[in-house]
Amino acid sequence: MTFDPLPPAPANVVGRGPKVRAAVLAATLAELGETGFAALTVENVARRAGVHKTTVYRRWKDRRNLVTDALTDHVVSNISIPDTGCVASDLSQLARHVVRLQNSPIDQAVTTALHSDAARLPEVAEIRRQFFADRFRRAEPIIGRAVERGELPSDTDPTLTIKALIAPIYLRILVTAEPIDDASADHAAEITLAAARAGVFRRPRC
Repeated sequence: MTFDPLPPAPANVVGRGPKVRAAVLAATLAELGETGFAALTVENVARRAGVHKTTVYRRWKDRRNLVTDALTDHVVSNISIPDTGCVASDLSQLARHVVRLQNSPIDQAVTTALHSDAARLPEVAEIRRQFFADRFRRAEPIIGRAVERGELPSDTDPTLTIKALIAPIYLRILVTAEPIDDASADHAAEITLAAARAGVFRRPRC
């Protein structure tokens, strides 16, 4: 699998607050995609962002927090949580958002870097855990609204449902190296909806 070149490092950043934060987070993703987590340093991120490393350390205590924040911010900025009034279209749109994001060069590189480092770096596992926990939490309203409309069983587990939605997409990315597109997103949504309606994703009973 080949990727397009990542964007070049930005020129020195002028300004404070949100502008600096955005520059640092963008630089973090670029460094992660190019070098992987093992080789990522705060110094290199700061250099790419055009700020001093102390500026980075004032906001993020270590590189794990920096990478987690960069990934979360990136997804929040690029994936909206749909509210179409119908769970079928909500799931389809969410899956298409994931596909669109994962087809971008920066996300392909970052995903590869995180998974190639995962086997030898415990920090990466924690980053991925926090990152996906945040994604599942943000998508929960889709399932909650569907339950309120009577489209899904009342005890449907939102996290299990969203996991089932994105699983086929990441299978193609990480295991089979198949392309992902709107058709594969829609298929994942159809399978997930059928299973959810059948009660497959019910919350476990104590």
